[in-house]
Amino acid sequence: MLESRRWERLASRRLFLALTLWLHSRMLRRVLHEGLRTSFHKLGHFVANHPVFFASAPVLISILLGASFSRYRIEENVEYLLAPKHSLAKIEGNLVDSLFPVNRSKHTLYSDLQTPGRYGRVIVTSRRGNVLDANHVDLVLKLHTSITHIQVPMLGFNYTFAHLCLLDDSKNCIIDDILRALEEIRVARASNRTAPPLRYPITRLKDGREAYIGHQLGGVQAAGGGREGVRAARALQLTYYLQAASPLHEVVASRWELLFCGEVERVGRAHPELGLYPFTSSSLQRDFQRTSRVSERPLLCSLAVCLSVAVACCSMRDCVRTKPWLGLLSLVTVSLATLTSAGIFNLAGGKYNSTYLGIPFVMLGHGLFGTFEMLSSWRRTREDQHVKERVACVFSDCMLPFTASTALHLVTFGIGASPFTNIEAVRLFCRSACLSVLFNYLYILTFYGSNLVFAGYLENSYRHSMFCRRVPKPDLLQQKPAWYRFLMYTHYDEEAAEPGDLQAYETHLLVAFMKRYYCDWITNTYVKPFVVLFYLVYISFALMGYLQVTEGSDLSNVVATETSTIAYTRAQQRYFSSYSPVIGFYIYESIEYWNASVQEDLLEYTKGFERISWFESYLNYLHGQNVSTSLPRGNFTEHLRSGFLRQPRYLHFSDDIIFAKRADGEVDVVASRMFLVAKTTENKREEMSVLLDTLRKLSLTSRVKFIIFNPSFVYMDRYASSVGAPLKNSCIAALFLLFFSTFLAADPLVNAWLTVTVASVEFGVVGFMTLWQVELDCVSVLCLIYGVNYAVDSSAPLVSAFTLGREATRTRWVKVSLERHGVPALQSYVCYSAALLPLAAVPSNLTRTLFRCLFLTALITAFHCLAILPVLLTFLPPSKKKRRERKGTAENREDIECVEMADSTHVVDQITTV
Repeated sequence: MLESRRWERLASRRLFLALTLWLHSRMLRRVLHEGLRTSFHKLGHFVANHPVFFASAPVLISILLGASFSRYRIEENVEYLLAPKHSLAKIEGNLVDSLFPVNRSKHTLYSDLQTPGRYGRVIVTSRRGNVLDANHVDLVLKLHTSITHIQVPMLGFNYTFAHLCLLDDSKNCIIDDILRALEEIRVARASNRTAPPLRYPITRLKDGREAYIGHQLGGVQAAGGGREGVRAARALQLTYYLQAASPLHEVVASRWELLFCGEVERVGRAHPELGLYPFTSSSLQRDFQRTSRVSERPLLCSLAVCLSVAVACCSMRDCVRTKPWLGLLSLVTVSLATLTSAGIFNLAGGKYNSTYLGIPFVMLGHGLFGTFEMLSSWRRTREDQHVKERVACVFSDCMLPFTASTALHLVTFGIGASPFTNIEAVRLFCRSACLSVLFNYLYILTFYGSNLVFAGYLENSYRHSMFCRRVPKPDLLQQKPAWYRFLMYTHYDEEAAEPGDLQAYETHLLVAFMKRYYCDWITNTYVKPFVVLFYLVYISFALMGYLQVTEGSDLSNVVATETSTIAYTRAQQRYFSSYSPVIGFYIYESIEYWNASVQEDLLEYTKGFERISWFESYLNYLHGQNVSTSLPRGNFTEHLRSGFLRQPRYLHFSDDIIFAKRADGEVDVVASRMFLVAKTTENKREEMSVLLDTLRKLSLTSRVKFIIFNPSFVYMDRYASSVGAPLKNSCIAALFLLFFSTFLAADPLVNAWLTVTVASVEFGVVGFMTLWQVELDCVSVLCLIYGVNYAVDSSAPLVSAFTLGREATRTRWVKVSLERHGVPALQSYVCYSAALLPLAAVPSNLTRTLFRCLFLTALITAFHCLAILPVLLTFLPPSKKKRRERKGTAENREDIECVEMADSTHVVDQITTV
């Protein structure tokens, strides 16, 4: 009995301590919240006391820093921007380059868009017929001749392809093997001989050498099984590799590439029966930066449209209370912040790239919510107060959530700008976005706040908001003409109004719509089930898209559409997607090539690939000489050096083997390479990624130490993890910030609702962008990082107003929250969406991704804040407990509930005593 009483006392003490701790934490949160509101109230007074300074200082700073655009520079290295900085492929590439210089062997390591060094490439297609018929063969060889005769005048000397080409061991220019095969076909036809059979993908040339032509001949129709010969082909691909051994050669090679594209276009115009698609080493960089140039007019149009909509959203029938200039100045504030941050970026030596096109839209979304919330808070202040006090009340009401959302922007983009981000384009964008958002916040506090003071003085003195002319009182206004009364209409009432009374602003279209119609409609009992059902449909489609997310490592996703890169890529995918890029298989240490088990392992590893292998050719050579392949080490190496590599048809394999003397004086093979090509389908990049992982896992368990490499691996290696890491880190940082900021929030449920809203919005954006054919690349990830902040910006004021409300029902506080914060949210959605629409007209894949992701972010966030949250908050926590009124003594208490019942003519108050 005593023991049970002791446990009861202990439990009561613990309960008392927990209750005390909860009360203390709640009081602490209230004290912090009120302290911050008081600080912003004083800041508002300070700004209102010095409006001229705070209005002029940002303008002067922006003008001074805007002069730094003379230092405007462009980042030209696409690999530096888009390839993961830290990847195993780069380490493997450095090891390969130390053994077999990639620049000298780039003609064997074929890659679609990522070939290193300078080169010119053209795909030749036949609009009708076969590119291997006599007419087309002559045209292709004629094109080849004209390309090799291109002259580049430089310093009094005319450089041609012969002066710039990549040389083989015989000091001859390296050209594609398909050209030699076409020349053999033409000579045979000219002499009325049967043309040698052209096999695919590996053919045998006249000198007996086997050559891989899978990336040089496309759209092949094979005769028989394919190895018997090629019956017809739809496309040819010719590549001209250049060397830039000196800065002079680099300049000459870059000019040669421009003349190469011009010559190909000239031949295409002269021979319309040919389809020609040129591509050079500088095409990708040029077309990537072209997005910035083709976006100039749409961006100006976007600014003009957003400006017009913002002015319209801030206008109303009342000529005194309308604020069109504040709508205009909200865009001016964002523009000044953009100019200031761009000036600092230039002075710091930064270089621009096309991904920075998204930064103005990040600043626009952030700035519109802040300015429209300030304008909405201004409407709720008492009109009989002094302007300075009204501005201070606006700062006290709006700046705390706006500061919190700005801090969230800085944290999420700051994590993306950290060294943990593996893709440089994402890191640079996040760094610039942090700087831009910071100045956007400061200029809204200072520049926009000071202009709110000027607008307040006009309103308090009853002057026209545009013409600054004092509006006559109603008795005098009635004596004026009709047009004058129309221009000077206002609700002239100098009596004190209650705070939050929007009756004078009900001539504003959005305020009237929200208060009279939308609030009652969205909280209607019969509407709520349909909203919840629609939300379930939304989740279902988002899940369907989420399960189909694919990574977008294709470089053509970030270039302008009407460019040579896109035309070349489409032709490449149409005619040359049957085989993968050539994969280098490098054995980087000495192994027992003469050992039968090692030979079996090597043949097993390369089984299933199309092979260009010195090792397999050497074994076949030994079989042809009736010599065993399991020779002693010395004999195996001696036959290789003095027999196999001396044959003309095997002489080219000398570049694939590195010999060195051992300590005992014997020569041994210390490193070698082979080339593998895999059969692929339409999902070429996904299959290459799987193949890369499979071969790497095999290299870890195999007793033959090898690595694989192709220049395209630098872009696809760890791309998915590198792209997703900034988004994951930013989301985690946002969750931590929301969790720890519960000590600053007046109610922890505010942060709980914000977390749920952000998760739902991000899930929907990822799913629907996939259904809209947007892949997960660096641009879409940047939009998703911004989507976290955009969702918090939109939902925080609404949730805070509802959670902190007391002494009424849930439905009533949902309506109050929508009346207070629904209008600025709706204004910002409309302006932001209008600003995004011109972006859809830009002919660029990068801006297409930007438009689709940002538009989905705005649309889904609006759906949550204006429909989902108002419905869910009417029946989910936090609850609204009604306070009881005390009447009489403690023994005689009555709870009075007033229920308004409306009949057909009037409203009756029914008093019910419980």
